[in-house]
Amino acid sequence: MDGTGQELGTLEELPPDYVDQLTKQYAAPAWPSLRDIIPYDRPVCRTQPHIWRYADLRPLLMRAGELTPMEKAERRVLMLSNPGLEPAPFATAGIFFGLQLILPGEMAPNHKHSPSAVRLIVEGEGGTTTVEGERCPMEKGDVILTPSGLWHEHEHLGAGPMIWLDALDAPVVVPLEASYCVAGTPQRPGNQPDASQTRYRRSGLVPYDGLGRPANDYPLKRYPWVEVRAALLDMAAGAGSADPVHLAYVNPETGHECMPILGFSAIMLRPGEERRLPRRSASTGYLAVEGEGETEIDGTSMSWQENDVFVGPTHAAIRHRNGSSKNPAFLIQVDEGPMQRKLGYYEEFEITD
Repeated sequence: MDGTGQELGTLEELPPDYVDQLTKQYAAPAWPSLRDIIPYDRPVCRTQPHIWRYADLRPLLMRAGELTPMEKAERRVLMLSNPGLEPAPFATAGIFFGLQLILPGEMAPNHKHSPSAVRLIVEGEGGTTTVEGERCPMEKGDVILTPSGLWHEHEHLGAGPMIWLDALDAPVVVPLEASYCVAGTPQRPGNQPDASQTRYRRSGLVPYDGLGRPANDYPLKRYPWVEVRAALLDMAAGAGSADPVHLAYVNPETGHECMPILGFSAIMLRPGEERRLPRRSASTGYLAVEGEGETEIDGTSMSWQENDVFVGPTHAAIRHRNGSSKNPAFLIQVDEGPMQRKLGYYEEFEITD
């Protein structure tokens, strides 16, 4: 019986000749599979709680650098595939994650594409991402935006590998048959530092000449981790022990989420802190930027260390715990909250025991 107290009809109950006629017309009855499409109480999720351990993946990523030169890769990425979503190479139903490698002296060529991409820097020094002529340094923990339709390229002038986590909204764009890429010629970046170091250095302050003008969709391309980390520590110092230390990455001109489909935020877990999150309608992915801990997602416990990546499905019950009694731990969170809010179905549920 379903939630209405009524038992829906099955395909087997229908005359075979009727089903055959429908099939020839590329049609089908909805009621036998209605609960698969619109289930009661909560969605049916194929996404599984899962963790990708950096210590296991890094050697494979480095070998990719030996096996495939940049001219044969364009982007040298290992896609992180959720076991519940195979064969689709997606981390959750709404998030694509991939670990990308660029070696010293290499350049990943200029292009633009319809899916939006955000770079969460994992390891290395001396790399840059140039977005529409704005050269953004890549330092551990930085969040760098390469929005839909904007030209971007990567270059590594330092020593050692440069590695980051790509977060794309491809699982949303690809099923809509709207995903494509355009190749471009190398950019000519300006000589000035990126806007995170000049025009938008302090919260609450924006360039005066922008007042009264239409807001820029992406005025800030890079969110330096050194400043985000300091802001989290300052927030923790003034917050009560029961208050979460959680900051969202937003457009400094509008206060809205920094990207239209995927949301990005940073979490600090105080030493020894355990934090239970409200159940939310968005799926969630995490990059452990610093520290170690344990996260339980729908009853599945995963211990994590620095640079590990883990995910949970929509409507999941999530609990984080810092594994250190002395040092804070820091996570960057990714979710589809912005898209769901725009479409009008985002929800948060009260925490219940």
